[in-house]
Amino acid sequence: MTRTCTAPAAEEQTLARLREDEPASFGAMFLDRAAKQPDDVAYLRPGPDGWQEQTWAQTARAVTEIAAGLLALGLRPEDRVAIASGTRVEWIEADFGVMCAGGATTTVYPSSSPEEVAHILSDSGSRFAIVENATHLAKILHDGSPVEQVVLIDGEAGADPRVRTLADLRGLGEVGRVEEAVARVRPDDLATLIYTSGTTGLPKGVRVAHRAWIYQGLAIEAMGIVHPDDLGYLWLPLSHAFGKALLSCQLSVGFPFAVDGDVSRIVQRLAEVRPTIMPAVPRIFEKVYAAVSASTGPQKLLLNWAVGVAEQRRSGLRFRIADRLVLSKVRARFGGRMRYFISGAAALSPDIARWFGAIGLPIAEGYGLTESCATTVFNRPDGPEYGTVGMPLPGTRVRIAEDGEILLRGPGIMQGYHGLDSAATLADGWLHTGDIGEITARGSLRITDRKKDLIKTSNGKYVAPQSIEARFKAICPLAGQFVVHGEKRKFITALIDIDPDEAGKWAATHGLDGASHAEIAGSDALRSALQGHIDQLNGALNSWETIKKFVVLDHNLTIEDGSLTSSMKLRRRVIEERYRPLLDDLYT
Repeated sequence: MTRTCTAPAAEEQTLARLREDEPASFGAMFLDRAAKQPDDVAYLRPGPDGWQEQTWAQTARAVTEIAAGLLALGLRPEDRVAIASGTRVEWIEADFGVMCAGGATTTVYPSSSPEEVAHILSDSGSRFAIVENATHLAKILHDGSPVEQVVLIDGEAGADPRVRTLADLRGLGEVGRVEEAVARVRPDDLATLIYTSGTTGLPKGVRVAHRAWIYQGLAIEAMGIVHPDDLGYLWLPLSHAFGKALLSCQLSVGFPFAVDGDVSRIVQRLAEVRPTIMPAVPRIFEKVYAAVSASTGPQKLLLNWAVGVAEQRRSGLRFRIADRLVLSKVRARFGGRMRYFISGAAALSPDIARWFGAIGLPIAEGYGLTESCATTVFNRPDGPEYGTVGMPLPGTRVRIAEDGEILLRGPGIMQGYHGLDSAATLADGWLHTGDIGEITARGSLRITDRKKDLIKTSNGKYVAPQSIEARFKAICPLAGQFVVHGEKRKFITALIDIDPDEAGKWAATHGLDGASHAEIAGSDALRSALQGHIDQLNGALNSWETIKKFVVLDHNLTIEDGSLTSSMKLRRRVIEERYRPLLDDLYT
């Protein structure tokens, strides 16, 4: 097995050609795109009368006015501007405006606790902030906050002289100054300060230069997987590096995005927008798969038959019948035009990926860190290798160290941590990811687990919890979060929180209709159902990996209670400490 991997040679050659004329800054990249296709649609946003189109020229006007307003407020080169908002077009306009003014965007999750926000603002030294509504103001303008001026997207400014509306900002400056500001920005200037999800300890600020984001867009374009006539659906948090990478790809290729951060309306919106690509996190695919798996009767038998036919052969009479009667109707639920999904941020079960692929909705799973601009390794949609995250982007190299750690090198790597020593993470030009993996014979990267998450039992056996957790959520439609535990213990156990939607459906057919979430979680019938899924999981595991005991939580793990990061990763150490008494009981 090779211990290094790179992109296909054709993609490397295409990237080299694209980089011959690359812009000097992310702001220049945006303005170039707006100048090339001013009358084409850049964004769609939901409105009272349906989806409203916004051209590149209209976006450029908003962006330059925001940039001019920030310059009028006294923004200096690389000054940090915090953005705290849900996913919406104004977030994108604000980010591009900061780039064009020569500032650096500091991203703040709207769901972050006041303590996390205070740390991010203080650590970054953000002088300005753009926030969605008055709810976020208290988090931003706390005692000791470095923020001097706040711009409010929605609502009235009120009496505080530090607060003004976005409309006021857009009318404040001279747009003629923006072109000069853009011209001053160099490729290695700071573009973004993105704070890690913080699975352990306080979030760290990752310094990303303009050069890295420009490379991201050009590298994705070089792969040829996104086309100008695509329509993307964007609901993911733009505070995450994944969201920023998607915007860089859009600027490079020139396709439009439908933008709406309301997760509860994704299914409705897909039918309305009919996108061709959609980035998501594994939980979305797990919930869809769980809902289908929980169906019963002729409907489930028919779907299983159709999927089985497609898995065997995607041609011939039987496949055409299966596709027309069943599979095309499933695709229609996603708008009917979807070419592929993009999955990132956490591990996706290979079984779920294969199921979607059989239906004709392939999932291209990728891998990256905030420290590598999120998109570093990617499964090409026309030939994914399930169970892997694909091959590197052109221009990026992946190497497996002697201890199995994944090392990354390329133009998309961070400059370093803000105010912290980065020598241990960036050594000899290689980013040490902290992830464990291997390279397949085909040249794809397979992630085994996080180095720090590997469990060593008291018997000396190593267990990789993430792969087991992903497998279980593919098997069990009732599972919300599944936390594998066993460090220095005699055997492996688990905490299970149940998905409220699937639990409610299950309860209605098992004599618990109308029962509370806690009553369902505590029922013997539910425990018996979960045990059946655990037995199925254990049948595919080594003896030392099997789940010997488990406990069902009577509530859900959430971002708000600190159990999950803003990108829905488990804060494993926090969870284990919080539920230590329950876990200890499993070993008595």
